[in-house]
Amino acid sequence: MPTQQRSMPCPMHTAIAAALLGLVSLPAVATNGMNLEAYGAKAGGMGGASFAYENGNSAMMNNPATLGLRQEGQNIGLGLTLMMPDVKTITPMGTTAESDGDKYWMPSISYMRKSGKFTYGVGMLAQGGMGTEYGSSLSGSPTMPFRSEVGFGRLMFPLAFNVNEKLTVAGQIDYVWASMDVQMSPDGTNYVSFSNNNDFSGAAKGNGWAYKLGAHYKLSDAFSVGATYHSKTDISDLEGSGTLNSNPARFKVIDFQWPETYGVGMAWQATPGFMLTADIKHIGWKDSMKDFRLSANVMGMGWNNFPPLPQNWKDQTVFMIGGQYMLRPGLALRAGINHASNPVPDGTLNPLFPATIETHYTFGVGWNIGGGHSVAGSLAIAPKVTRTNPNMFGPGVAGTVSHSQSTLRVNYNHSF
Repeated sequence: MPTQQRSMPCPMHTAIAAALLGLVSLPAVATNGMNLEAYGAKAGGMGGASFAYENGNSAMMNNPATLGLRQEGQNIGLGLTLMMPDVKTITPMGTTAESDGDKYWMPSISYMRKSGKFTYGVGMLAQGGMGTEYGSSLSGSPTMPFRSEVGFGRLMFPLAFNVNEKLTVAGQIDYVWASMDVQMSPDGTNYVSFSNNNDFSGAAKGNGWAYKLGAHYKLSDAFSVGATYHSKTDISDLEGSGTLNSNPARFKVIDFQWPETYGVGMAWQATPGFMLTADIKHIGWKDSMKDFRLSANVMGMGWNNFPPLPQNWKDQTVFMIGGQYMLRPGLALRAGINHASNPVPDGTLNPLFPATIETHYTFGVGWNIGGGHSVAGSLAIAPKVTRTNPNMFGPGVAGTVSHSQSTLRVNYNHSF
């Protein structure tokens, strides 16, 4: 693989650039690892808990069986999520590099219909879309910017069936696509760049499939339980064009997948005006985030693999609890907490992917306007978490990353 050394302003800057070996070209997500802490503004106001009650068309990303809890008829949903991370890295020189990637928009659109015992439809959602934008503040060289961005999207086809008045089951097929931008030094010698600076699509792209299963059971008029399983994705290698040491090249990100997820939850309608809900979810990062593998084909001379970059993520258990209080008919206030262990080991923590946030505090509101129209909004606040990798910039050379985030969600639904 051809190499071309880049001049750096000082030895310490050289060491910093060479030490970014653990880079995963993914966003700095302050959620449950890469996974959003919630999908939809209703669940977003209640800590992400969503497995055991009717939470609108967003159930396609939560538990598709709850789609069967709605009234007969049709529904169109529109949604928008704004993620606002604040990521900073303290380098060995004592300087602070701040990521300029501080706003990421994720839209959604869906159509659902219930007819008799069947509920079915289609929905499209931008599942993730964040990144770090350090520029030259980490490398110290304007010719070696460091950035990463990933986008995941899903086109979903759910089918829910009311077996009887108590039990609903569901299956769903998801068409999944992923894209990625990277500017990095994967081995401390070569400089890789494939990046189109597009807010909605990366330079390297791949697509594939996944599926979901769900069940919901009413133990009584006031108490329900739900369970769901989301398969690991089967996405092709992400492939795109860029440069390796200024030479034209093709790149492959090998076997980059979204993990298997499963969980259970409950919902208790304690009074006509108050509901309490709680979920527990397992995310299988250990299998999908073991290492990051990149291959390059320079000027058509054949594919060569970089050494795998260890990630060694741990599986994650997420606890979600939330409540909804009806101020008056049609007007709901919501609040909740989402808590999970940090899946990223300190030894592989990288300033380009500090997915270390553990707790989110959430608030929301819902308003049934009338005439089939309703809106909902939510805010999630993830307080700052500071972690240190003792070898981030070389053996015995520590680096510290701080990360906080706020997330806004807005949904509009029209039933007819």
